[in-house]
Amino acid sequence: MWAALLVTILILVAELLGAVFTESLALAADAGHMAVDSSGLIVALVAAHLMTRPRSDRFTWGLARSEVLAAALQAGMLIVISFLVAWEAIVRFWQPEPLLPKPMLIIGVIGLLANAISLAILAGGRHESLNMKAAFLEVANDAFGSLAVIIAAIFAWTLGWNQADSWASLIIVVLMVPRAGLLLKNAVAILLEATPSELDLPSIRQHLLEVDGVETVHDLHISTIQTGTYALTAHIGTSAQTMTEQSRVLHQLEACARHHHPVALAHTTFQLEPVAHEAHEEIRH
Repeated sequence: MWAALLVTILILVAELLGAVFTESLALAADAGHMAVDSSGLIVALVAAHLMTRPRSDRFTWGLARSEVLAAALQAGMLIVISFLVAWEAIVRFWQPEPLLPKPMLIIGVIGLLANAISLAILAGGRHESLNMKAAFLEVANDAFGSLAVIIAAIFAWTLGWNQADSWASLIIVVLMVPRAGLLLKNAVAILLEATPSELDLPSIRQHLLEVDGVETVHDLHISTIQTGTYALTAHIGTSAQTMTEQSRVLHQLEACARHHHPVALAHTTFQLEPVAHEAHEEIRH
């Protein structure tokens, strides 16, 4: 992340200077995107550090969800900058600005090469966490943005079509918004304790009911703590009477959670209770 951040900041400075010099909105849009990515990478670095902090009595999961907060923040920043760029691009359709396409092309090529380097640096870790995935997606969008700048510069240089700059800006927006929206949706789903998309709750409930001695399953919850870490809690109405029978039921429930589903549910809490106990619970939600 540090290496990718350094590359991104260098290109940000180059594109800002280039945007001022060439009057290119596409360069300014990509520079704005780079600015968001730079701050996003800083947020990602802070989150990556916080995730390594040990658990405590106050933060019993540690600060693992800082990766989710960081991803949500990066996605929100991308969406805001996209709307600003789209608005300015539409204005410039009616009032095109003069361009200097040759410097614009040179800066676009440099940006594309730099983004390719950053992508190569981040590629290996993009599946490790939502935080790393957000960082990778932002740099990938930058690469597409640089490509759009190059194409706009070529059109402006060869055909004198300065409105290509506005089209390139809108292409950058179109590339940014869906990915940012999906990332924000995933982050919000985790923060709202949604059942992970990889899991089917009715199927899991049915698996638990098939354990010998299990009569009912209720108050079943599965949530994502951080990428790759899931927690399951459930109330289990059981016909098991002795401690030996209850231990067998508990072991089978844990084995079911760990091994019978697309992701391993290692953090499990099962409340074993007589079937009639459910009528006495006061679970308001």
